[in-house]
Amino acid sequence: RVHLTESGGGSVQTGGSLRLSCAASGNVASILCRGWFRQAPGKKREGVAVVDNAGRTIYADSAQGRFTISKENAINTWYLDMDNLKPEDSALYYCAAESRVGHCDRRFLFDDYWGQGTQVTVSS
Repeated sequence: RVHLTESGGGSVQTGGSLRLSCAASGNVASILCRGWFRQAPGKKREGVAVVDNAGRTIYADSAQGRFTISKENAINTWYLDMDNLKPEDSALYYCAAESRVGHCDRRFLFDDYWGQGTQVTVSS
């Protein structure tokens, strides 16, 4: 199994920045894709960004140009750098890991491993 722990959420004003971190432990060698998702109150969970083992990245349209996903293999950690935050970015953000082949794409179909979530609140 893989255990994921997020950190870095918080409250910022519109236009501010935050960095989220996700630390993985356990059977990390099984991970093929790492991602970030979010869920706002009353809305469905949505994919934000993914990065595969080769470093290829995919972003949701809402994140493109403002968010950057990256990974640091040596410490089994990946990040989501969020700039120019907007109130509509407010949500519970989850990191996720996927071990199935062919799931690191724009469909954002992750089932394997999830973190507990970290809250991001952007005030206007």
